[in-house]
Amino acid sequence: MRGEMDDSAKNNKNDGHKAKSFKFRAPQQSFTIQDFEMGKIYGVGSYSKVVRAKKKDTGIVYALKIMDKKFITKENKTAYVKLERIVLDQLTHPGIVQLHFTFQDTYSLYMALESCEGGELFDQITRKGRLTDDETRFYAAEIVDALEYIHKLGLIHRDIKPENLLLTSDGHIKIADFGSVKPMQDSQITVLPNAAASDDKACTFVGTAAYVPPEVLNNSPATFGNDLWALGCTLFQMLSGTSPFKDASEWFIFQKIIARDIKFPDYFSSDARDLIDKLLDIDPAKRPGAGPDGYGSLKNHPFFRGIDWHDIRSKSPPRLVLEKGPNSSRTSGGDETSDSSRNLSHIGDVTSSSDAGHITKLSSIDSFDSKWQQFLEPGESVLMISMFKKLQKLSSKKVQLILTNKPKLVYVDPSKLAGKGNMIWSDDPNELSVQVTSPSNFKICIVS
Repeated sequence: MRGEMDDSAKNNKNDGHKAKSFKFRAPQQSFTIQDFEMGKIYGVGSYSKVVRAKKKDTGIVYALKIMDKKFITKENKTAYVKLERIVLDQLTHPGIVQLHFTFQDTYSLYMALESCEGGELFDQITRKGRLTDDETRFYAAEIVDALEYIHKLGLIHRDIKPENLLLTSDGHIKIADFGSVKPMQDSQITVLPNAAASDDKACTFVGTAAYVPPEVLNNSPATFGNDLWALGCTLFQMLSGTSPFKDASEWFIFQKIIARDIKFPDYFSSDARDLIDKLLDIDPAKRPGAGPDGYGSLKNHPFFRGIDWHDIRSKSPPRLVLEKGPNSSRTSGGDETSDSSRNLSHIGDVTSSSDAGHITKLSSIDSFDSKWQQFLEPGESVLMISMFKKLQKLSSKKVQLILTNKPKLVYVDPSKLAGKGNMIWSDDPNELSVQVTSPSNFKICIVS
């Protein structure tokens, strides 16, 4: 992996971004997986797993990202992997996870990342129910400090969310998972010409549904404002315990985002509400941190009153709450194996008609609805869309299930927009109807 990157850098001096020969700070080692004592699974991505791994000879614990070579090649993810590796190698900030070294074998690529034993910020929100203003202000300030560094280098993270905000053992924030990172044309980061070249199109849908900004759904180019929208969603989630656009499926979530359907809890302070409201502005250029005065308008907001931006990481962080029970989280430092990605349920509530034969009519999102039109018959409409993960050894494949009013269930490979099969309950639209009964359940009803 290193040799391939170095050769590319030497043979290509300029291809949109800066490209030049350089030596990686995080070296490629000749280690094997047998050199590590493998622990629990931290998380599962689309083509990788992150596992707690202790180096047997040194006792140092890493978060080992294991990537399936065959899957990466098959799904054309090579450029994304190279980009993540080369970007992480050049980032130096206390609020960003550090890449220590890489190695590979016949089947997998490995990135040894800094292990954040405090777990995910998401875990703390879940265990505490919601965070106080002071706790939220502390975490938000550290996130802002790291985001400012990333943006000044000309990078857009594109997947800011509580699951990608990790905590050190003493409770400080570190931004992780740069698998969706996007360098801007004037980026100060050295980017190899064959890294993520396929992502130079104006609109590339990446990120997590509940944190995706409306401009991405409307096919607009990526901007720093994308991360600031996600920051606003994260602030809302810290203070309330839930996402501002929480709903039963991606379809419902996208509807709320497009409509900017936000309901602020009464207990939000006026400063917190004002900051979140501004970060969730429909116009990405108007979000604090994205305007002509840069991060000044964000850091000077009244919500951050009392924050010393010059000495941000010297303050004592909020107390970490440990997970109770045998399946302890990263905070415990244990080696139990757990895989939260197996939980396929969806959060939120669905508003449906009390009549079993009807479901609340969904408004149309042309930029999203047209994507699935090829799987529908004339007059057929989408009622619900859900994304699931199909686990395959070290990788997981996303599967899209589309429920229509036929009633019909369509199984789609979203990466190729290819139909994999249909389940049709009846060819007579007057014989059966659909009722959504919960965030993850629906009924096929006989029309009497």
